[in-house]
Amino acid sequence: KGKSALVSTGRVERSQAILQSDTAQHVRLTVARGRERDDYPNSPMGAVALARQTFYDVDWYGKAWAAYKADNKLSRPERNEALAALAPYLGGEKPVIIDAANEQFFERADRFARELGLSIIIRGSGREYRRLDLVRASGRTIILPVNFPRPPKVGTVEESLDVSLEELMHWDHAPENPARLEKAGVTFALTTYGLKDAAAFLPNVRRAVERGLSADGALKAMTVTPAALVGAKNRLGSIAPGKAANLVVTDGDLFAKKTKILETWVDGRRHEHAPDPKTDVRGTWAVELGGADGRFAKAIVQLKGSTKSLHGTIRRDADGTDKKDEVKLAKVSLRESQLHLTFEGKSFGHEGVARLSVVVAFPPEGKKTWLGSVLWADGVQETVKAEQTAGPTAKDKEDEDEEDKTDEPDGDKSVVKELTIGEKKEEGTEGNKGNEGKKEGGKKKEPKPETPALYPVNYPLGDFGRMAIPEQPKVLAIKNATIWTSGPAGKIADATLLVQEGKITAVGKDVAIPEGAIVIDAAGKHLSPGIIDCHSHMATDGGVNEGTQAITAEVRIGDFVDANDITIYRQLAGGVTAANILHGSANPIGGQNQVIKLRWGLPGEELKFKEAPPGIKFALGENVKQSNWGEKFTTRYPQSRMGVEQIMRDALSAAKDYQKRHEKWAAEHTGLPPRKDLELDALAEVVAGKRWIHCHSYRQDEILALIRVCDDHKIRIGTLQHILEGYKVADAMAKHGAMGSSFSDWWAYKFEVWDSIPYNGSLMHKAGVVVSFNSDDHELARHLNHEAAKAVKYGGVPEEEALKFV
Repeated sequence: KGKSALVSTGRVERSQAILQSDTAQHVRLTVARGRERDDYPNSPMGAVALARQTFYDVDWYGKAWAAYKADNKLSRPERNEALAALAPYLGGEKPVIIDAANEQFFERADRFARELGLSIIIRGSGREYRRLDLVRASGRTIILPVNFPRPPKVGTVEESLDVSLEELMHWDHAPENPARLEKAGVTFALTTYGLKDAAAFLPNVRRAVERGLSADGALKAMTVTPAALVGAKNRLGSIAPGKAANLVVTDGDLFAKKTKILETWVDGRRHEHAPDPKTDVRGTWAVELGGADGRFAKAIVQLKGSTKSLHGTIRRDADGTDKKDEVKLAKVSLRESQLHLTFEGKSFGHEGVARLSVVVAFPPEGKKTWLGSVLWADGVQETVKAEQTAGPTAKDKEDEDEEDKTDEPDGDKSVVKELTIGEKKEEGTEGNKGNEGKKEGGKKKEPKPETPALYPVNYPLGDFGRMAIPEQPKVLAIKNATIWTSGPAGKIADATLLVQEGKITAVGKDVAIPEGAIVIDAAGKHLSPGIIDCHSHMATDGGVNEGTQAITAEVRIGDFVDANDITIYRQLAGGVTAANILHGSANPIGGQNQVIKLRWGLPGEELKFKEAPPGIKFALGENVKQSNWGEKFTTRYPQSRMGVEQIMRDALSAAKDYQKRHEKWAAEHTGLPPRKDLELDALAEVVAGKRWIHCHSYRQDEILALIRVCDDHKIRIGTLQHILEGYKVADAMAKHGAMGSSFSDWWAYKFEVWDSIPYNGSLMHKAGVVVSFNSDDHELARHLNHEAAKAVKYGGVPEEEALKFV
């Protein structure tokens, strides 16, 4: 994104309004909606990869020019003003503001900044309370919105079914977010960003104060902290000699609901907000309506209420005493000096609605007057003039004060908790606007006070969230179980398993149970290792594919681990304890994988299985050559299976050359430093055997071609995914050392899988290939034990061996 500027809101020339033209660089770690399928990047993980590469390019650019200036015999580096402009941000000299749309993006922004050494400010989401410990530990300053959600609509059974528990809990907790951050010691500045109406800002800050934010903390978050964030604390943010005279004048505590802002001063210029008594039209008016025949009808108009909510009456009367013809004004509006009234014209001899429009004169001295016309429903138009005979009453002034003190912008009157289906709506609640503040028993109704959140925060927020991670007993013994070890011991009946501090310490028939252990009697039950899904696309919200280019090795599934994905919870119920989250198959060489442990309730970083070897997605067949994308997608190379083989061969050769250049520079430090290329970095790890290839594959010819390419580069394939014709090339797979992760019994769902058979897994297993059955599907993953059983049915694989498939 672009850079922001610090601008004065005073009434000055545009050139004088800019106080600071280069305040911060803004970054968004996702993509805008509506991008074309072939526009890079078109996925959130692609956006992060692009931003990461850009900052690495900034670093390289600075080093390259430094080397050239030290030795002008070197080739002059390219000139790139964009990279030069970003240099102060990479070094932390100036701040970078990163958008964080939710608590998970907060974690990602912090991790991104730490990798690159950026000094960042995070534009928050109002959801920081959901991961408060993580936010506090980051030490980041937040630009915090106060766009608290409106009350969910639960007035009918049908509406209530559409509201999730997460929505209800967020509505309940959101106003306490600032208070919780303050209590946690997090520095934040408040912003109007996210509000549909900026006028809701102060009322919402007052709500936050009522829900626990200190008044001093709120004031600091609107003055001192934002001034410091934009590098203007010497000029703005507090009242002190030498600083700009930017002031707010109120008639009480700024954060009290009934306090009224009287004046705002910007750069020493005064801006009054109190109603100007000179433009007050409330009171009694003697009106003359002139007919075409020269005769005049006299009337009395009474205007009452507050200046923001006028109402009144009109009556035809000569002396002002007879009220029998008095009618209510249907509408009263005043815009500057233009006054408009509508009323029923029957008492004046005209059926239908009359519309009166006049200009009000407010002389410095003397009485206020009107001049204009009235249009009757029958089309007759007459002149109107009037003179004010009495000003507003004491009661009108009282109404004015009350309205000013309780006024809140429409759309943010969410102080009443409407949680009961069928509950009668209170006056002033959503759905009954306009009645707020009406009298009851002769007294003005006060707004209901804010109440604390009804329930504590769970993780993830909403259905099935946990209050805390389950306590792990120091010693746990499970006895009398049938234990499937998936090891040399095979299946052991009436056995005991001993776990100490999360690690298995003993398994067998004659295991001594230590004193004090928690003992579970599992008689009649079976115990097996946790299931591992070797091909999954769950728990990521960064897009499964960055399919805009043929090679996107720079993107990382690990940048977008979605710890809130309910699929984690559901698959835990099916016995899955770990999963290999893969990039999709949109390109020959896709992005980097992420192996996770299914730790429901923990943040994304703590799901990552750090000991698992890193991997990358390769793919063959219809998907990558775009033959099933539609007629528009016929120009991206490669468009044939031959081209797929060639682009992989070329990419691996390029990675070798890239690695040699970097090794030479590291040893000699001669010439310009080589540029860090994240795409080639990942492929260089493949060539070095540090990153496993997981390749989407179906047909035997393509599988053999890939094996030959990797043999030529001395690379061993990690897994061939899907591998539905693996039974045809099982000997070649075993010789190469490639493992196969297959579907158990999927076939004929597209042309290139027509030769699939349910015996595929058992045949590969018998040929000496390490075989697993995977899901590639959120629902199927909950039944992987059943998938393993199919190896017993199709091919007679022993039960103990079949379990190892998952």
